Amino acid sequence: MENYTQTSTDFILLGLFPPTRTGLFLFILIVHIFLMALFGNLSMILLIFLDTHLHTPMYFLLSQLSLIDLNYMSTIVPKMASNFVSGNKSISLIGCGAQSFFFMALAGAEGLLLASMAYDRYVAICFPLHYPIRMSKNVCVLMITGSWVMGSINSCAHTVYAFHIPYCRSRSINHFFCDVPAMLTLACMDTWVYEYTVFVSTTLLLVFPFIGIACSYGRVLLAICRMHSTEGRKKAYSTCSTHLTVVTLYYAPFAYTYLRPRSLRSPTEDKILAVFYTILTPMLNPIIYSLRNKEVIGALRRMVQIICSLKM
Repeated sequence: MENYTQTSTDFILLGLFPPTRTGLFLFILIVHIFLMALFGNLSMILLIFLDTHLHTPMYFLLSQLSLIDLNYMSTIVPKMASNFVSGNKSISLIGCGAQSFFFMALAGAEGLLLASMAYDRYVAICFPLHYPIRMSKNVCVLMITGSWVMGSINSCAHTVYAFHIPYCRSRSINHFFCDVPAMLTLACMDTWVYEYTVFVSTTLLLVFPFIGIACSYGRVLLAICRMHSTEGRKKAYSTCSTHLTVVTLYYAPFAYTYLRPRSLRSPTEDKILAVFYTILTPMLNPIIYSLRNKEVIGALRRMVQIICSLKM
């Protein structure tokens, strides 16, 4: 076993990659994915901000999704990369608390934001005449603010609890970031009450929004089937299938990880699943929304034409 120099309050993140050539290859791959996600989400935010054709509630919510994903990755990947390169796997108590807080706050906010995006599509397709009223600028701001606030409150409660329980075993966290359930295996007290609250908060912030999304798209599919316009049907299918792809990629691994009891959880499996919702999904979101959305592709073409004309 490796030896680490640490203070009494430091934690050790065992990381994602083994110290081998395979580990180095995987590390380089993850760094490239991180850079692609960084570029993709920044581009999506700038494109929506600069192109007036995309100044609609749907794209306003999408820009917030990219902003959350951008912060999501930046909370975890740089520290993981730094630990791997330097060989120093320690993280301070304050650093671990900050990482844990931002991870849970952003995860909760994204789950609620995806539900808001589903509601936006539901109103746009099922009640097109009421759309300007039901999805006004104030409603969008309220949805986004509510997502951030509720995610932050939930995260604050979990973080405060996790960092006030005694840790009397090894302070080595078998994960690549400060994930609270992974930390609780080091506690020297019974944490069944907290594990129950994790189940409840996951249900409130992930399961219930997912049920809402499923109900919204059930109504949307019925409305699409009744459409007489072939072009309108294709556009609706394209938009909804794009959002459903993003929802599935995010909710499935997250819910599977946090709704299982500790006895059925495996550190290796948890780390692999965490890669999906912390690294892969933030990279895939801008790709999915750009490649499967004609309006985004059109905005990108217009932006490229403007840049080329300026250079000339």
